[in-house]
Amino acid sequence: MGLVWWVGCRVSDEQLITSAVQRFLKLGGLIGRVGVSVVGEQVLDLARSGPVRQVRKTENLVRNASRIVATLGELKGAAMKVGQMLSLHETLLPPEVAEVLRALQKEAPAVPAEVMRFEIEGALDDYDRLFESLDLDAFAAASIGQVHRGVLRDGRQVAVKIQYPLIDEIVKADLKNLKTLLGALFSLIMDMDFEPFWGEVRDRLLEELDYTHEAANIRRMAELHAAVPEVVIPEVVEEASTRNVLTMEYLPGIPPEEACSDAYDAELRSRWGIVLFELQLRGLLEHGVLHADPNLANFAFLEDGRVIVYDFGCVKDVPQRLAAGYARLLMAAAEGATSAIPEILFAMGISREGDSPLRTELFEPYVELLAPILRAAPPYTFGGDPQLYRRIFDLGLSSFAESRGWRVPKDVIFIDRSLAGHFGNLCRLEATGPWRDLVLRYAAGRG
Repeated sequence: MGLVWWVGCRVSDEQLITSAVQRFLKLGGLIGRVGVSVVGEQVLDLARSGPVRQVRKTENLVRNASRIVATLGELKGAAMKVGQMLSLHETLLPPEVAEVLRALQKEAPAVPAEVMRFEIEGALDDYDRLFESLDLDAFAAASIGQVHRGVLRDGRQVAVKIQYPLIDEIVKADLKNLKTLLGALFSLIMDMDFEPFWGEVRDRLLEELDYTHEAANIRRMAELHAAVPEVVIPEVVEEASTRNVLTMEYLPGIPPEEACSDAYDAELRSRWGIVLFELQLRGLLEHGVLHADPNLANFAFLEDGRVIVYDFGCVKDVPQRLAAGYARLLMAAAEGATSAIPEILFAMGISREGDSPLRTELFEPYVELLAPILRAAPPYTFGGDPQLYRRIFDLGLSSFAESRGWRVPKDVIFIDRSLAGHFGNLCRLEATGPWRDLVLRYAAGRG
């Protein structure tokens, strides 16, 4: 339906860029501009020193982050989704840069209302019978579609996700382009076969195109969390949902930016953080079904401590071997049993080239850094040590040469993405909690 409408529309800056060539040129142009900017900055650094150098460096980072947000937000599709994945590691960045990149987690520029009306009316044959009204001014716009408020004929308030026109073609174009661009980046980081990892990324992105798949994920996760009152999952309105339209009950909550602010006290923010922490542990170690998109915009918060989960487009089934391995890893980290880690990783399929366990010495600094989080007392506050994530990152750089030859299962991509993303979320909430007790409870239960 979208193609007929789109061809007849006036060309404008608000339209989606659907051509594979156009999108590749956009991505390539972005990389070129950022690359030239970084090289130029390095040259200028030679003539600077002290505070002036740091200020100029931060200004350049902010400028490049703004370019990334503008380009990927305009492209939407898989390109924006990958940009969101990168933006989740905001704790590694200067706060000024993190603030700019955070825009990719919130929303993209909206598509005109008349286009989205055409899409939903074409997708739902009985649209007029189902809907009393639909607000075509989107209250959220993301990489695959937009979210609109509506009222059904029976009076129910609903939130309606409507996919962008031609989004299948857009994502397929992105997948071809991103495979080339990310493959080149991957070759700089890892000395191993890129295809399995690319297949994992591709499959998860393609799953998000099918809202019937997301609806099934919602029903599945709601059943798994039926006895967990602190996790709130909207109910799917089956009769008003198709492959490219997903209608759910409207559940408003406190948006992330407000929830992470001083408008709410530390105790309540900590309760929300604990809910998110347990959501991850429960999915990874108990259910084997992980909500794998930690973008904080996928959550809203309630004043009684509950958390609403909105987006289930990316849900990862965790292989049994990996779930058992993560449980053992968490137990080893909690107990300071560093010497056990290489064999645990080896059993998970993580090894050196030549199929031998990794060296124990690599993990001693990590366990030392994570020890405060997993200590019995006093309780750890995320975000209280702003340099922690940076030191973990620096450790990764120090072992970069050796890690190039590691063998890693493709399934860890979205597992580790989700865990790392929620690390940043807990830092933003400045959550304090009994992290050690929770880790031991879920990890021991898995064992």
